[in-house]
Amino acid sequence: MALEDICGVKDTPLHHKWCPASSFKDAASSIHMTDYFSLGSRTRKTSRTDNEIPLHFFIPPSSNSATFNHRSPLPSPPAKQSKMVCRPFPLSHGTTTLGFLFQGGVIAAADTRASAGGLVACPFVHKISPIHSHLVVTSSGSGADCMLWERILTREIRLYQLRHRHHLSIRGTAKLLSFMLHPFKGTEVCVALTLCGWDTEVASSPNSGPQLIYVCSDGARLQGDVFSVGSGSPYAYGVLDRELRWNLSKEEAIALAREAVFRATHRDAYSGNNVDLFHITAQGWSQREREDLKEEYYRDKKRKEKLVEERKRLIK
Repeated sequence: MALEDICGVKDTPLHHKWCPASSFKDAASSIHMTDYFSLGSRTRKTSRTDNEIPLHFFIPPSSNSATFNHRSPLPSPPAKQSKMVCRPFPLSHGTTTLGFLFQGGVIAAADTRASAGGLVACPFVHKISPIHSHLVVTSSGSGADCMLWERILTREIRLYQLRHRHHLSIRGTAKLLSFMLHPFKGTEVCVALTLCGWDTEVASSPNSGPQLIYVCSDGARLQGDVFSVGSGSPYAYGVLDRELRWNLSKEEAIALAREAVFRATHRDAYSGNNVDLFHITAQGWSQREREDLKEEYYRDKKRKEKLVEERKRLIK
């Protein structure tokens, strides 16, 4: 662990007693991954932060889960280990998340409705999660899977920062997340994360500045200028493709993101309730106060009424 390296407790007798040398060593990799792929262990290892959040989790075994990073094959799970149980009925996942680049940075927006088929499970979910001061991720897919992998990613980025004294780049973060998710390709893990951030470590590097990268649970990694993910994404893309420009002002970009989410939630039954919006710049991320989409609906209704009145005046 990075804290052991910093505090210098690796050579103490207590460390050798409780933390024997692991057979999984990778000298070629500069990113030291914590071994949460060791599924053969029967005891649960937990590491807690100040807010008492467990940082190590059990991950269900998969028949086609391939190891990476030149590691030894995983041991077969014990016979008494619990098996994966199929759901009695399929659950439809639905949401609306989006992110785009403009001259003022990166905008990330999402609705707040968590749905399970036709059921509105929770109307006040946070689908945008800060990872560090210059990076947030928008999540879509299975709520439990997204929360798990966001915590794992936050842990790995924090450990990298402790070891190397600087943040991992946005591209490096996306590559790390892709490597971690790829062994679960073909399973029921459903995760789609959009990394919205700003690289500030090397100002002269062509990779510095705003970054927008999409990573999904089969390991795919895509970089672009605009992404919208979820069941409401076709409606959001309709608004973004029409209005998105590089030279938008901050106010125009915020209004565009808010309208795109509103149009998607107006047509998509699995999206709705509120809109969360983040703006990421070289100074870090800032969060706009959560807005109720009903207010946007009534504002749009008044705008339409004014247009109808103006047309009537022109006809007369």
